[in-house]
Amino acid sequence: MSKRRLGFLSVALLTAATLTACSAEPVEADDPKPSTSGTTAPSGAPGGAPDEGKLTLADAIKKIPVAEEQRTGYERDAFKHWVDEDGDGCPTRQEVLLAEAVTAPEQGDRCTLSGGSWTSYYDEVEVTDAKKLDIDHMVPLAEAWDSGAHGWTPERREAYANDLGSERSLVAVTAKTNRSKADKDPAAWMPPAQSATCTYLVDWTATKLRWELSADQTEQAALLELAEPCADSTVVYEPAT
Repeated sequence: MSKRRLGFLSVALLTAATLTACSAEPVEADDPKPSTSGTTAPSGAPGGAPDEGKLTLADAIKKIPVAEEQRTGYERDAFKHWVDEDGDGCPTRQEVLLAEAVTAPEQGDRCTLSGGSWTSYYDEVEVTDAKKLDIDHMVPLAEAWDSGAHGWTPERREAYANDLGSERSLVAVTAKTNRSKADKDPAAWMPPAQSATCTYLVDWTATKLRWELSADQTEQAALLELAEPCADSTVVYEPAT
């Protein structure tokens, strides 16, 4: 069983608390292509007052290095996915679907899934057909390339594209919202559900810090402005190895 599945229940409880608490107005704006979020802690886990090992959302945003983006040379195929990292027959897409299911689906041969239900936190939509879900890279592949992945080895880019070590690097969401987001950062797109605002900002920031990705000045300014109503949100992340 993947680390993502083992840790998902705790992060789900924390996320649910933040979804209730956050009510900031989103800004209406992964990749637009369809699919075929110390000790190990929930990456991007939102929560109450800061304590040791946590950063306030604003402080975490300020910790992201600021640099100009570099799109030259980007190809989606530079990030190999979806792979079966642990050799259990379930590639990354299915691992995420199994971890995030509200009602567990039945698992057949070659990890085919049937039944089950999911909640897309971007738009608060309940989905009962896994084929209608996309697995969104919280920081889209093109944005990751722009923000530092252009200098990575192919192996590190593969690890990024299949990151099951953090519960919020990859998230199951409706295809509609994933394709609306495309490769935009929060300066250009935010989830349509008001309840998603603080959670999304925490998840985005944690992913950038986990993978040592940068932000351009426009992105940083937007993150700080959008985070103003999220004073009680905190960021916990574990650097990727």
